Amino acid sequence: MKETLIKTENLSKTFSREGALSHVLKNIDLQLYKGDFTVIMGASGAGKSTLLYALSGMDAPSLGTISFNGTVISDLNSDQLAVFRREHCGFVFQQIYLIDTMSVMDNVLASGLLVNKNKKGVISRAKELFEAVDLDAATQKKFPTQISGGEAQRVGMVRALINSPEILFADEPTGALNSKTGRHVLDVLTKFNEAGQSVVMVTHDIRSARRGNRILYLKDGSVLGECDLGTYVPDDKKRHEKLSVFLQEMGW
Repeated sequence: MKETLIKTENLSKTFSREGALSHVLKNIDLQLYKGDFTVIMGASGAGKSTLLYALSGMDAPSLGTISFNGTVISDLNSDQLAVFRREHCGFVFQQIYLIDTMSVMDNVLASGLLVNKNKKGVISRAKELFEAVDLDAATQKKFPTQISGGEAQRVGMVRALINSPEILFADEPTGALNSKTGRHVLDVLTKFNEAGQSVVMVTHDIRSARRGNRILYLKDGSVLGECDLGTYVPDDKKRHEKLSVFLQEMGW
């Protein structure tokens, strides 16, 4: 039986826009499990990124609770949430936000040393991760402006994983990449998930979504349905067909 990592109860998020209320998330009851590669899909405006930000403690819900390993993170204040995210979560975004005045390696070390003061240990961990994502020592010495978009996204993944997070959140990680580079990034995410890393990814791309074992489909702020794809197998036509049928049923 799978172990629950994150649980939400009556999770709701409301924004006020020009005096009118917009209910972006509506009474979501959800459990996310350790070791899963969970994919969140839905049309533009369905609430995908808002849900990801709420689950990760980046944004507070308007109503409801979010529990992480039994700790109700929706009760934490902003300082406590910052510590929680730093110690338990990794983040990969479409925009990578590397610091241009720091080398690739120093971008990663800056995040690692916030949690672990053992510099030698952090450097050792960084080198292992860079090797895992196929970025050599020469690339590690470069500055962000000297590397490609795909390389930068892999640096972003190393930075996200440097503190050995319990869960990795990815928001459209291949959205700004071409198909070949995006596939390489997905291969890296898949490799880490197969090694036990829990992943939650927002995407609008069916090729990216196929990497997940569990697909959640949002519509108008609610989970309309979910699909269990099982373990990822490359070039599995049945997997693609199952996901395609599910998305058609959801009105994709």
